[in-house]
Amino acid sequence: MNSKENDVMEIDLLQLLRAIIHRLWAVVLVTVVAAIVAFSYATFMITPLYKASALMYVNNSDISLAGSSFSISSGSLTAAKSLVDTYTVILKTRMTLNTVIERAGLSYSYETLYSMIETSSVNETEIFEIVVTSHDPQEAERIANTIAEVLPEKISSIVDGSSVKLVDYAVVPSQKASPSVTKITIMGGLVGFVAICGVIVVMELLDNLVKDEDYLLHTYNLPVLAAIPELDSSGSGGYRSYGNGGGR
Repeated sequence: MNSKENDVMEIDLLQLLRAIIHRLWAVVLVTVVAAIVAFSYATFMITPLYKASALMYVNNSDISLAGSSFSISSGSLTAAKSLVDTYTVILKTRMTLNTVIERAGLSYSYETLYSMIETSSVNETEIFEIVVTSHDPQEAERIANTIAEVLPEKISSIVDGSSVKLVDYAVVPSQKASPSVTKITIMGGLVGFVAICGVIVVMELLDNLVKDEDYLLHTYNLPVLAAIPELDSSGSGGYRSYGNGGGR
């Protein structure tokens, strides 16, 4: 029972905080170095990506799909969203994307182009957005506008009475969508800060050297009967001659 009690380690948070403050130079140095490394990685190692988007309008009149006719109310947002989902499926079919690849003169496979395209309804309305992500801003714009050209043809050939019109064509993006250099730099600095603080805390917890009387009292609850003063290292006084062995 006593051995278990002796094995319990009390953690003094103030002592750990003092240890970190004492090595503040190391904390600052590692944090700055980690931030610089993260900034360099985001700037020179990650290929920037650009996004170009086009807006399409979904007609909500009577349409016929697979021989079945149904009417959609212009005030029904749920129905409009359903049409957007239907047209998104048609957009991402192999037939549609292979036509886009041919017209845009792309060297991508169907699977690669599929992963580059995202679609979503704008505020749950009949307008949906086609977003193309590419490492080349001109290519992203060309693909988005080619899709806006091909999609109405494909939809009209599949869904009778449908109408999809271009609301806004894509333009060449002037700014990259990713990576966020600022975000990555901050995250790198934060990781460096946490890592160096963790190392300092572990070093402090594993340090079992007796530093002063208070250390014995608070750590082991042992009373101090006597203390040996530090030797004088200034070259004067009897402690130095005693430590050097003195003449006999």
